[in-house]
Amino acid sequence: MSTTALIVIDMINTYDHEDAELLLPSVRKALPAVVRLIGRARADGVPVIYANDNFGEWRSHHGEILETALSGPHAELVDPVRPDDSSLFIVKARHSIFYETPLAYLLSQLEIDHVVLCGQVTEQCVLYSALDAHIRHLKVTVPDDAVAHIHPDLADAALRMMERNMNTHICTVDTLDWEAAARRD
Repeated sequence: MSTTALIVIDMINTYDHEDAELLLPSVRKALPAVVRLIGRARADGVPVIYANDNFGEWRSHHGEILETALSGPHAELVDPVRPDDSSLFIVKARHSIFYETPLAYLLSQLEIDHVVLCGQVTEQCVLYSALDAHIRHLKVTVPDDAVAHIHPDLADAALRMMERNMNTHICTVDTLDWEAAARRD
């Protein structure tokens, strides 16, 4: 069984929020790398887990979140990363993928001790999720070309903080080696 899981953060998105116009160019730039990363994970048998905001829609489930995003004005950013039948999906309400979600339990059931994080937003959800993974003694990898930001300077600082303070392995999608990253101390 693999000890690694890929977690796709907040990529199922309508982009109907305050910072969307600042975020969209970065999402467009990161999207090809995210698509390659998801494809590699699926081909290599690495579990793909989507951790996605519910955008305050408390009666929604993952199918409704996906359909809403696909019917919105930025469906071209969602369709290439849509979950497949083997994907797992958790709904989150705050920045961290762990905050009051079943993710820690799911990872323990899958015997995962290494997570690869991709998606958005580098200086918010990715940063807080990396910290929460680190304090749970999980190894963390972030391909910096597969994360999108609102503020480039804060994203750069967030990546440096993850690497320095949380022992996060920063790489690119094309240089990511699942096994070597999972063995890192």
